Amino acid sequence: MSKLSTSFQFISEITDNQLYIKLIKQLNKDFQMTGIEEGFLLEITPKSLISQLQNTIYKLISNNYSEYLNLMYRIDVSEGRLKQIESSDVEQIVYLILKREWQKVWIRSKF
Repeated sequence: MSKLSTSFQFISEITDNQLYIKLIKQLNKDFQMTGIEEGFLLEITPKSLISQLQNTIYKLISNNYSEYLNLMYRIDVSEGRLKQIESSDVEQIVYLILKREWQKVWIRSKF
């Protein structure tokens, strides 16, 4: 199974539409707080979200690595997990981002 399929399956399993919207809002907030002007529409489909996020992360890694690292710190993606994958493996990085952002949204919804 490709990592794109893994990310898509992960996002597709979010059955609560309100939590999906909160996930997008959380992504937008973390991007904005890092100074990255990229934004995601609340109506974006999961597949489009993954694709747009992959393109954005690829551009950051290629053109502004320090901004990429700041974003990873802001999102709170595990540094250990990032070191385990190559920076060129954008699909795996996007999966880690979505997983961490989902954890934040899910925890807030439960407490």
